[in-house]
Amino acid sequence: MARKKLRVGVLFGGKSGEHEVSLLSARSILKAIDRKKYDVVELGITKDGRWLQGGAAQALLGGEAAAASAANAASAGGESGLSIVSAAAEPGTGTGLDVVFPVLHGTFGEDGTIQGLFELADIAYVGSGVLGSAAGMDKDAMKRMFVAAGLPLTPHVTLLRSEWRTDPKKATRRVEKQLTYPVFVKPANLGSSVGISKVKTRAELAPAMDLAASFDRKIVIEQGVGGPGVKPRELEVAVLGNDAPEASVVGEIVPAKEFYDYEAKYELNGPDESVSIVPAKLSAAEAKKIRAMAVAAFRACDCAGLARVDFLMSPAVAGKGGKGRPAEIVLNEVNTMPGFTSISMYPKLWAASGLGYSKLIDRLIELALERHKEKQETSFTR
Repeated sequence: MARKKLRVGVLFGGKSGEHEVSLLSARSILKAIDRKKYDVVELGITKDGRWLQGGAAQALLGGEAAAASAANAASAGGESGLSIVSAAAEPGTGTGLDVVFPVLHGTFGEDGTIQGLFELADIAYVGSGVLGSAAGMDKDAMKRMFVAAGLPLTPHVTLLRSEWRTDPKKATRRVEKQLTYPVFVKPANLGSSVGISKVKTRAELAPAMDLAASFDRKIVIEQGVGGPGVKPRELEVAVLGNDAPEASVVGEIVPAKEFYDYEAKYELNGPDESVSIVPAKLSAAEAKKIRAMAVAAFRACDCAGLARVDFLMSPAVAGKGGKGRPAEIVLNEVNTMPGFTSISMYPKLWAASGLGYSKLIDRLIELALERHKEKQETSFTR
């Protein structure tokens, strides 16, 4: 008797500034996933939060949002996400899913909200839980966890949107008292470098703050690593596992622009595109240290399944009489659902470590089922 295939729901789209990135990742996963092992169900979420199945989801995947909405209105009756996931998790319905792969980047997909829905439905899912996802999305909370774990960071300030809008002069004084230019201004809860600006002078600060404030109520301002005129190296490590996570080789991104913003990540091609170097050119001691820090960061944020951990490294500076400065390595952030196209850094790092794209998908599904099974050992009532 043939073994029953696992039924895997691949969820993509979402109400996020990273909607299009999610579609790119999902297309790659759907192309590479082993159909001999899995029955695959496409599930889509439009930019306005409407959930889609079947042909409507496939239309969304092709970028046909209008066609998807029309198809859904005709066939699915506009079901809510809760009803779809609840039905998917209900045994004996013929539509039950064994596991969901939420290929959702950014707000409402990578921040613990969708993970809470899966927890309520008691369904296995790929990636971090509610806490790990929320911590990995909120750069302010993430940094607090890094500090508690004794991990090195660049100095930073966190401001609320209301603080900035109520008294921008006071907010500017606070930033300039605690940090020195250049600084990076970021919305606390977003990914793919959306809404991020490099600020070299006071005149550039207000537009950057306004941009970040348009994407989130919390704004994180970070001091540039290495100081004025220094372009730090951007290093990345892929982490895989649950309670015993493992780190990939270290990779490096050489941005096509001054820093690795959204355009440099996704829109520049040919001779203008950013370059990835895998493995990064580092000493054995440096690579070992960075990989250990990646696992420590993964654990500090209570991550599970997968995460890409990003670092900044300023070059060593020679000086007379032993007054030089060694290379500085600091944590930048943890990304709990990194880009997952076949050329994204997370899969590339594992490929360079001996785990190919299709096998990586298998492993992530295994980890999701493992974590869900382990959770069944927990009592939730007396």
